[in-house]
Amino acid sequence: MRRRCTWRIFQSIEYSCEQDQIKLHNFFNYLMDHFTPRSSGERDFISRMFTEEENYRESELEKFCDYDSVEVPDSYTGPHLSFPLLPDHAAALVEAFKQKQQLHAHYVLRLLHETRKHLKQLPNINHVSTCYSEEVTVCGDLHGQLDDLFLIFYKNGLPSPEKSYVFNGDFVDRGKNSIEILIILFAFLLVYPKEVHLNRGNHEDHMVNLRYGFTKEVMQKYKGHGKKILKMIQNVFCWLPLATLIDQKVLILHGGVSDMTDLDLLENIERHKFVSVLRGKKKKKNRLMELRDMNGDSINSSMTSLSSSSAMAPSMTDRMEFSQWVRKTVQEQLEKCRKLLEIESDSEDDDFTCATSVAMSKTESELSETWQTIQEEWKQIIDVLWSDPMPQEGCIVNTVRGGGCYFGPDVTEKLLQKYNLQFLIRSHECKPEGYEFCHSRKVLTIFSASNYYEIGSNRGAYVKLGPDLVPHFVQYQASKTAHTLSMRQRISRVEESAFRALREKLFAHTSHLISAFKAYDKDDTGLITLSNWATAVESVLHLGLPWRMLRPQLVRNTTNGMMEYKCWLDDLTIEKRSQEHIQSSMLEIIYRNRSNLETIFRIIDSDHSGLISFEEFQQTWKLFSSHMNLELTDDGIHDLARTIDFNKDGNIDFNEFLEAFRLIERSHSEDKTEPKPTPKSSKR
Repeated sequence: MRRRCTWRIFQSIEYSCEQDQIKLHNFFNYLMDHFTPRSSGERDFISRMFTEEENYRESELEKFCDYDSVEVPDSYTGPHLSFPLLPDHAAALVEAFKQKQQLHAHYVLRLLHETRKHLKQLPNINHVSTCYSEEVTVCGDLHGQLDDLFLIFYKNGLPSPEKSYVFNGDFVDRGKNSIEILIILFAFLLVYPKEVHLNRGNHEDHMVNLRYGFTKEVMQKYKGHGKKILKMIQNVFCWLPLATLIDQKVLILHGGVSDMTDLDLLENIERHKFVSVLRGKKKKKNRLMELRDMNGDSINSSMTSLSSSSAMAPSMTDRMEFSQWVRKTVQEQLEKCRKLLEIESDSEDDDFTCATSVAMSKTESELSETWQTIQEEWKQIIDVLWSDPMPQEGCIVNTVRGGGCYFGPDVTEKLLQKYNLQFLIRSHECKPEGYEFCHSRKVLTIFSASNYYEIGSNRGAYVKLGPDLVPHFVQYQASKTAHTLSMRQRISRVEESAFRALREKLFAHTSHLISAFKAYDKDDTGLITLSNWATAVESVLHLGLPWRMLRPQLVRNTTNGMMEYKCWLDDLTIEKRSQEHIQSSMLEIIYRNRSNLETIFRIIDSDHSGLISFEEFQQTWKLFSSHMNLELTDDGIHDLARTIDFNKDGNIDFNEFLEAFRLIERSHSEDKTEPKPTPKSSKR
């Protein structure tokens, strides 16, 4: 029971963070739909930060992948690569990384270049047969934990013609060695293209990498060349296949399926166009240009002239509004032509206008259908990468993660029957034993990152399939420390870590909790019942945890079934302030918003230098103020930027960015709480 509760704490907090990630990007989409640039400078900033073309042309990628211009100095003592790669090269990389060596940026860029060329030739769904090797080994999430990959290779052997592997996504983020894992997997992919297969996971997405550590890791390890490497990885990720099919009977994909999953459609999607699945349904400020770019061809010259019109195209979801905009813009263009040619309106012009409007309506309909197709394709991909199984029948939106869906056993059975499959293998969820069956053993979850939440929290596992397709599991613990602890010590250590994370979550919502508690304390006694405490905490955190069961670990001092909630919150505050000597109000704001703010900072920091300019800072705060209802003038924002630029270098780093948020939040709170002046009574 203790272990189950601990597990639910870890998982609930993890999924709430993923939900925050989705909400953050919905917030960006909101800003894009509601913020109107007032100058070309603002427009350029918006375009660069949110709507820059994600699919680079070949010429642009060549610039990022100019590995020949990156020289390897004579002093370099790390591993060397030559192409085409040989088995010895890949094995040497494994040994070099065991010795904590780093591969030079020249070789990294060359490896990414060759990997991209190979991936472009692959279908969306890889087809693998057990006839060509003794068995196929399927590995789940690794999340930057290099020791787990080393242990898999030690136990199971390196990839070879007799040893096929399928790595089922989420190679990066969270762990400290994501780039090394990518390098090893890409090297073996090039050496054994028929024996090594890589599926895309939801973390093979540059927008997710901004939040969960991979972007930061690459910039720290490769500094000057980090931006080039990240741009290449971003493009490599979008070319990763979406699924693998073994002997036409076992479907392997990262997340899951939905009641709309169509493998025939999935096989024909141009997967590389979805560079970030989180941004798949983003609508740029100019819908016509977006559709033209995503289709890779020009619609026609007349539409191009329309798209350059100063008027902003409304959303295509409102067909009537869009239709009116098209006709109005056509009329404006015709009127300009008439004025230039000094032609008066007559019946012939009216006929021409009518014909043009009909033609534009037809084009509008075609564009709307194209947009709907893009949306359907995006839905297929996000369901495959983000979904989770559930025990109940049906298919519902995955509100816990914020993306994909929950699919029931009936959805699984329907898909298996439709495509004549035996079972599904997916990853995406950490499991205590490293694997877990559900849906009458028709869905298998495999997770390969051991000690994912804490040392001793879970085993890692991989599964081996022979020609009979009967799964054989191998479990392991990659941490040496875990082997030295008794079962009781492991449980205690994991439990302590889980409750520490939960207390941080509670502390981050102190002000909201006070409001919720006061709703049950009508007489302002400072006391509430334990039952009301549990209800109030869930109403604020929305973690779906059994708070009454967890209460003894979280609430120590009670009297006659009542608790002093202010003292309880003070205890949380003192615990945090003892670790960081900062005032509690600032700490609460940082704890609650740090992940979102760090992600926002990295998006603004387009060159990944760790610094943003005053201009970028000003434009960003204009966006935020439009959403947060804060009245900030240009001079006010500039003064704020100068105030927080502590070292006066003309740039703002992340800690300074946090300070700006704290100052604005404090000012906003003071404005809300400031008492209104009492009007003077007039004499009668």
